[in-house]
Amino acid sequence: MSNTRKMIATALFIAIGIALPLAFHAIPNAGRMFLPMHIPILLCGLICGFPWGLACGLAAPLLSSLLTQMPPAAMLPAMLCELAVYGLVSALLVRHVPVKNAYARLYIALVGAMLCGRLVLGAVNALIFSVGSYSMQVWLTGSFVTALPGIAVQAILIPVIVLGLRKAKLIGQMP
Repeated sequence: MSNTRKMIATALFIAIGIALPLAFHAIPNAGRMFLPMHIPILLCGLICGFPWGLACGLAAPLLSSLLTQMPPAAMLPAMLCELAVYGLVSALLVRHVPVKNAYARLYIALVGAMLCGRLVLGAVNALIFSVGSYSMQVWLTGSFVTALPGIAVQAILIPVIVLGLRKAKLIGQMP
């Protein structure tokens, strides 16, 4: 995929990252449960690679916060860190994991990015943004228990989208 196509795709993923949460936030707590902004960031990392996934992970929450006040300013720094890690790690893992099976490589990259992002979210909240008021229980509940529906949607939907786009020859083969 050329840099021009990657740039256009990244802009599209950023736009989706702003628009998709609007639909989910119309339902109370649906944003925290279904994690709609995570989907386009992970897709961008898997499809466009580095540095596009990282840029999408930084730009989407920042622009969304500026345009829609979601995420709120108090949550923005931690989400910026989390989503930047999603875009970066998904891009790096899908390119560098030495597994030939496309499904396995996608799942390794997806799960690895999701775990790394949640670890970074917990670390920055505990050490920087919510010092003293952030506990292991709060992190586990927010990152895994409440987010379980979103994790399931990501695990099912993202590989289907990536492999479907690949089969339709809208994106190239994974390296």
